[in-house]
Amino acid sequence: MGTGVRVVVVGQVARDLVLTVDGVPDAGASAAVRERAELLGGKGANQARACRQLGAWVAVVGVAGDDPAGRQALDEARAAGLDVTGVVVRAGARTALLVDVVGPPGERRLLEHVEAAVLLTADDVEASADALSGADAVLLQLQQPAAAIRAALRLAGPRALVVADGAPEDAALVDELLAARAVLRADAPEAEALAGRPVRGLPGTVAAATDLVTRGARVVRLAAGADGDVVAWPGGHVVTPLLGDDPVDPTGAGDASTAALAVALAAGRAPEEAAWWAAVAARRAVGHAGGRPDLDGASVAAEARLARARAAGSRAPA
Repeated sequence: MGTGVRVVVVGQVARDLVLTVDGVPDAGASAAVRERAELLGGKGANQARACRQLGAWVAVVGVAGDDPAGRQALDEARAAGLDVTGVVVRAGARTALLVDVVGPPGERRLLEHVEAAVLLTADDVEASADALSGADAVLLQLQQPAAAIRAALRLAGPRALVVADGAPEDAALVDELLAARAVLRADAPEAEALAGRPVRGLPGTVAAATDLVTRGARVVRLAAGADGDVVAWPGGHVVTPLLGDDPVDPTGAGDASTAALAVALAAGRAPEEAAWWAAVAARRAVGHAGGRPDLDGASVAAEARLARARAAGSRAPA
């Protein structure tokens, strides 16, 4: 199902190595690997792939090394239907490597090797000025350097939906994102950085999300641990529970949900409906090792309607 939405994702391109084990060994011990997968990864590529699955046209702005891992990552991105014209191949750099060690269901450890050379610069972003100015939605990973994020903010078209994922090291960038009426998505530790204060429990998460909306954000989605996620917008908010039972690997839930939230909003869906799209996308990411969801707009929309109806029914008075 095509949406007609044009998305540019500004973020990480990496190689993922996913290892499934029965248990993580202690120091000096070893463990057998039951399953192994090597695939395109990184937050930028993951979000781009999810947006493409949901029917958007998608371009990636990122950095790969001039090594076999980088060439393989770009080949996989093209095969997934992504425009990688904006991916810089950095001479002498090694492509980022993320090792996802998946143990008992719901437990994982992530090892990251990300050299400074494969982080975006402002010049890298400015080379994709045409794509950014013509995008309906621009997705920003705030783990990238502030100069690159500021360049993307400056180059995004005036009507583009800006969706920022994470929390920047430069606190001043939060105010710039709020001034740009960005959509903000953060996990629990990042929520505290965005809010500028401790965030405790579901009531604290609701308060932080609504405060960020009051300060200028278009929509805010903050993780609230086992309580699910809070999505707030001017005039309202909803708490979406964690969908599905016994998650295998939490890797990729944030990326899938950010992509679904962005595509739904850019396609004109209401914030509450987009919130349920995000919840469904997260569920589909955690059901297996590696965080690679299987998404399409029609089935996500149908499942989101069903989940929303069930939640409303559970809240109805007996």
